[in-house]
Amino acid sequence: MNLLAVNLPIVVLLPFVGAIFAALASKINRLAAAWTSGAVTLLALAFLSPAVSLPFAGETLVQSWAWMESAGLFFAFRLDGLALLFALLILVIGLLVILYARYYLAAKDCMGRFFAYLLMFMGSMLGIVLSENILQLVIFWELTSITSFLLISYWQHRKDARQGARMALAITGAGGLALLGGVLLLGHIVGSYQLSDVLAAGDLVRTHDLYLPTLGLILLGVFTKSAQFPFHFWLPHAMAAPTPVSAYLHSATMVKAGIFLLARFFPVLSGTPEWSWLVGGAGLLTLLIGAYTALFKHDLKGLLAYSTISHLGLITLLFGFGTQLAAVAAIFHIINHATFKASLFMVAGIIDHETGTRDMRKLNGLIKYMPHTAALAIIASLAMAGVPLLNGFLSKEMFFAEAVTASQANAYAWLIPVLVTLAGIFSVAYSLRFIHDVFFNGEPVGLTRTPHEPPRFMKIPVDLLVILCLAVGILPIYTVAPILDVAVTGTLQTTPPQYSLAIWHGFTLPLLMSLLALSLGVAVYYKRAWFFTTYRRYFQRINAKRYFNRLFKQLTRVAVAITRRFDKGSLQHAAVWVIAASVVIGTAGFMQFSSPLFGERPLMAADPVTLVVGVILMIASLLTVALHRRRLISLIIIGVVGLIIALGFVKFSAPDLALTQLSVEVVTIILLLLALYFLPQASPKEIGRRRLWRDALIALLSGIGVTLLTMMVLTREFDPISSYFIENSVPGGGGTNVVNVILVDFRGFDTLGEIVVLALAGLGVFALLQGMKLPAPQHDLQGRVWSLDAHPTIMQTLTRLLLPLMLLVAVYIFLRGHNLPGGGFIAGLIASVALIVQYLANGIAWTQQRLKIDMHWSIGFGLLIAISTGLVAMLLGYPFLTSAFTHLHWPIVGEFEVASAIAFDLGVFLVVVGATVMSLVQLGKLSTASHKADHPTSQQKESV
Repeated sequence: MNLLAVNLPIVVLLPFVGAIFAALASKINRLAAAWTSGAVTLLALAFLSPAVSLPFAGETLVQSWAWMESAGLFFAFRLDGLALLFALLILVIGLLVILYARYYLAAKDCMGRFFAYLLMFMGSMLGIVLSENILQLVIFWELTSITSFLLISYWQHRKDARQGARMALAITGAGGLALLGGVLLLGHIVGSYQLSDVLAAGDLVRTHDLYLPTLGLILLGVFTKSAQFPFHFWLPHAMAAPTPVSAYLHSATMVKAGIFLLARFFPVLSGTPEWSWLVGGAGLLTLLIGAYTALFKHDLKGLLAYSTISHLGLITLLFGFGTQLAAVAAIFHIINHATFKASLFMVAGIIDHETGTRDMRKLNGLIKYMPHTAALAIIASLAMAGVPLLNGFLSKEMFFAEAVTASQANAYAWLIPVLVTLAGIFSVAYSLRFIHDVFFNGEPVGLTRTPHEPPRFMKIPVDLLVILCLAVGILPIYTVAPILDVAVTGTLQTTPPQYSLAIWHGFTLPLLMSLLALSLGVAVYYKRAWFFTTYRRYFQRINAKRYFNRLFKQLTRVAVAITRRFDKGSLQHAAVWVIAASVVIGTAGFMQFSSPLFGERPLMAADPVTLVVGVILMIASLLTVALHRRRLISLIIIGVVGLIIALGFVKFSAPDLALTQLSVEVVTIILLLLALYFLPQASPKEIGRRRLWRDALIALLSGIGVTLLTMMVLTREFDPISSYFIENSVPGGGGTNVVNVILVDFRGFDTLGEIVVLALAGLGVFALLQGMKLPAPQHDLQGRVWSLDAHPTIMQTLTRLLLPLMLLVAVYIFLRGHNLPGGGFIAGLIASVALIVQYLANGIAWTQQRLKIDMHWSIGFGLLIAISTGLVAMLLGYPFLTSAFTHLHWPIVGEFEVASAIAFDLGVFLVVVGATVMSLVQLGKLSTASHKADHPTSQQKESV
């Protein structure tokens, strides 16, 4: 297969796979995790490289595989100029951060965990920028929230790291939910969730009635992720993360995800007054608030955090202007900001690493101790301030020019150039403070370490980024123009407008604004004492974190109150609310039903056997209620109910369901018996006669409602969907057992979800019960002591003889399942019962000595096989989990069917066996441990 046909998914998924190897590598050698991460990033760049030339040639590469085609979900990737720019930023700056972090992290820091988190975040960001399907984009969007949470809270022992991570997750997670709603509306408007279709439907989207809610929901996702007002406050608190995380997430990647979305949907959503007011307004406020606040932060990373917020606001404001030239300036500033801000964060980390502090009130005169680092920091800071011959100057000039153009929109728009110049003034002021307070201004005060230069390779990433700042600022035509041109083309989805990257444009109004910003910025810094006094007096008390925590506590208080009202730790109490609500809603539905309750379709005649079985079922149900306090007896009666239901399935020609019901009943009875061993043998009496009458009334009403609803359906003609499956079972799925074909083919995705849930349940039971000890009962209600002979000889002998036969039956049921009653689920339950019987009869130690199979591996291999069958179908060009079949003619055997679904069924079989046996054996181990603890004289005995 041509590498170019599959390289984009490899680029996205490779960091996720690499995260596993990075975590494992750290166990071999501490630094191996860093080198593994670097190798994975280089490999991703290598896989991306064959397609890099396509956007420069004006082509867009789309690679797509059907996933859930009917729901509009494709496993699809897209590489145009915009995606290429962001992919290169993610990978190249990621590689530099990995090299930097290798020297930054202390010996006590877990390298494997850090680089595993970093690679997972890298893969999530690549998934966002390279996604062709917008539903898939949202999935990767949420993954960035989760992985950034892990990275921000990497130093788990620090309270500020935990709080900052929770705040970031809460805000960006809420924005992700809003984005999901917006994307669903957008796909509904367009009729497709493929980005190619969405980008071509701008006119349709902007004129649709759902445009405003779609725009609002998408912008909520953008503003929360990119720290735009009023959600800007989470970013400074995320600075509790290690500095490599800040350099990567909070300057070049994660906070740019929202900006990327603005650029990606720019041709679709822009061009309306609502876009300009919402995007431009949020951007302008964020620009001003961030620039002003940054000046007063004493922490180096705090200053850089608010300056990042300000520059993100600048880019958002440019997109808010809504013009093509403004989009060009925005894309250009994205590139420039990533270079100078990532380098400045790394400088802040170097200073912290070598001096032990980031407090600028202590950091003075470091140029004498760290001249190389000082030179790098000065150049990057001047680029941030927009000084000529540096990259920040060029994009700032374009920004000022677009602000001047926007000032002609209406009578009050003249404020825009004034306000952006004001933001530029404070940008110069906080950049000067970064330079002067840290590297000049006297001698250091109260440092715990003697400042010195860091290791050479720790400075190399900063060197390269600062060289880029200089190269772009001096030679923009030769350095940044090509990638900028294709990125703008990918953003606008059309030929970019004419723009100039010349360093000198003559004496223009934007140049005057730059000169004002530079000169007045110096003056503001010179008079900083007055500004600091004013800030402390009027603005320092404004603490968004306090307001957020207050709101969070209020929401938590309301949630707790509602939970305590409706969930009192009682399953019965929860069931009352659910059933009562169903009765009320059902009654309202019946009252609005104007037609006769019952139709004219005749019902089937009831034969005497059916009536007798039905009466037994009702009697067993009533006995369960009447004798529920005697738990063992009620459990036996419930088994009778399950048996009768299985007979009902047989009656109505559903042998698969009957087999499943019987197998589930056996496993459930064993599970409940093991659990009941630790519970009181009799449940307490119900409190209050009134409660009993209430429950009886609800049960009666719900029973009447279900009966009426059933009769309404059965007495009317209806067209069941079963005819479709019956007609297509053989030609579409290659099997005559319709139930099994539905499970492994037509509804295979549902089955995959179910076995994932089953696997998680088994692992959850294992985790909860591992190492637990509970007091075991020593006698029954009548005082009779439990027998210490847990494994009778007759039972041991019979079960050992039956094991091969039971496993043979399981294999037979498994192999016949595609054409006759059976399948992986039923066979898995039968095999589970066969193994559990051995544990019951012979004891855990004896069985595990002979059955050396770790059920964790059974679950893992089962899921791997099931998922692999779907991925193989996709690689062959078919939707996920599409099955194939053929018929072979073997000598003697004759015609024999071979179906790919059997592999999926094998995965189901392994997961069912693994999860079931793991849960029951863990309960058995709990019983054994407790039994030995309570019977010290029987240490040689075993009990399950």
